[in-house]
Amino acid sequence: MLTSRLAFAGRISNSPRTGLNILANQDPFTRFAGFGGVSTVCGKFTAMATWAQVVAFSRPLILPADAQGSEADRSVTYRVMSSLPVILWDIVERKRRVVPMRWGFPHPADWRRPQPIHARAETIETTKAFAQAFADGQRGIVLMKTFNEAPDVDGPTIQHTITPGEEQAVAAAFVWRRFQQADMPAPMFACVLVTVPANRLIATLPTDRMPAFLAPEDWDIWLGERQADMEQVKACLKTMEGVRWTMAKEDARAKRGKPTASDPTGLF
Repeated sequence: MLTSRLAFAGRISNSPRTGLNILANQDPFTRFAGFGGVSTVCGKFTAMATWAQVVAFSRPLILPADAQGSEADRSVTYRVMSSLPVILWDIVERKRRVVPMRWGFPHPADWRRPQPIHARAETIETTKAFAQAFADGQRGIVLMKTFNEAPDVDGPTIQHTITPGEEQAVAAAFVWRRFQQADMPAPMFACVLVTVPANRLIATLPTDRMPAFLAPEDWDIWLGERQADMEQVKACLKTMEGVRWTMAKEDARAKRGKPTASDPTGLF
C-alpha cells in the first residue's frame, strides 16, 4: 500500500497534443513540453525544504527567482495535496526548470479533492486521465530522500519508511497536467506519481506497488530532452531491484508538526 509520503530535495499553460513548439512570448507556464478512487500506494515522502539539492541532482537547472539565498536545506515531509517541486524540461530555453505543482489531479466533481494521485506504469499510455500527458511530454521528476509504504491488509495503516541506501536521493517519475474548472480561482497545475510492481523488499509488507524510480541515464528520455519513441519512454518505468534499501516501521507516537507558511506539509 503506497501511503504517499515522500522526502525530496525540492506556471504552465495548455498546449494542443501536436503543439510542442510553444512560442517564446507566451505565458511562462506554457513553455514546457506537452501541456495539455485515490490509490493507497505511496502518499508520503521526505525531501529537502530548499532548492539546493535539486540543483545538485539536476544541472543545468533554472531556479525560481525566490529560490536564491533561501534557508539552509532541511528534510521536509510531503503528502498528497502538498505543492511539489517538479523538475521539467523547458523546450524554449533548452534547460531544466523546477515548477511547483499540487500532488493529486483534481476530481471532476470537486477540484479540491485529489483523485487520482497515482498512475500505473503498465497502463499509463492508455488510461484516459494520463495518456495525453504521457504522450505530449508532460512528464517530470521529483527527488525523494525517503518514501512511505504500508501493508495492503485490513485494519489500521502501519506506515513503513523506506530509505534508499547510500543514495542521497532517488528520482521518482511523475506526469502532470494543467486543469481549469469553472469554480477554480485560477488554473491548476497538478501531478501524479507513477507506480510500478513492488520490488522484493517492499513486497514483504505485503503490498504490490511502489514508486517508479528513474535510472540516472533515463532522466533525459523521461523529461523529453532526448528524442525517443513512446516505447523507449515507457521502458524507463521499471521496478528498482538489487538495491541496498532499508525499511523500518514508523513510530506511530511521533507527532506531526503544525503546517506553516515556510513548511506547508503535514496537511494529511
